[in-house]
Amino acid sequence: FSDVLDETDAEVRLAAQVIPKKESFKYLGAVIQGSGDIDDDVTHRVGAAWMKWRLASGVLCDKKIPPKLKGKFYRVVVRPAMLYGAECWPVKNTHVHKMHVAEMRMLRWMCGHTRSDKIRNEVIREKVGVASVVDKLREARLRWFGHVKRRSADAPVRRCEVMVVEGTRRGRGRPKKYWEEVIRQDLAMLHITEDMTLDRKEWRSRIKVEG
Repeated sequence: FSDVLDETDAEVRLAAQVIPKKESFKYLGAVIQGSGDIDDDVTHRVGAAWMKWRLASGVLCDKKIPPKLKGKFYRVVVRPAMLYGAECWPVKNTHVHKMHVAEMRMLRWMCGHTRSDKIRNEVIREKVGVASVVDKLREARLRWFGHVKRRSADAPVRRCEVMVVEGTRRGRGRPKKYWEEVIRQDLAMLHITEDMTLDRKEWRSRIKVEG
């Protein structure tokens, strides 16, 4: 037997009471997983967006209301629920696809269509004036990235960039995807560089997505 106690077997106590372990917990509206993954949080945010959508369906599915007005209502009420906290997610393609599928179902129903109508996503988005959740997700990440980079080097949010968690072990398979990796992909896609963050006005104009 190993003389070292596996960290997963360690007990956490408050006074004499043992605090039960959980694989995940909710904190300030976000679902934190012990594994460091965001699958549960993404699922939770999509569910929160659907809840908002259903509460507002009387407006969003009303044929008497113009599509553009529905789109504006969606952008103000539903989409923020889906993107809450998303600026810090190390998203994978599976997460992005899940959010994209959920949003397109909402937008199609708002327009009175289903997938069987074979109307292209771009046409639906143009009709309601709503940009892709994928693009808005990227905008949110880069907006937060700019905010972080403009802070002083000794700010707590900057110190987190170089924080090293000791005692962790790398599992099998592909390494976990980190936020910085996603940001690098965003920068390359938009042909922008990190030093541009120092000019707030220029940075916002480069990352802004209309709709």
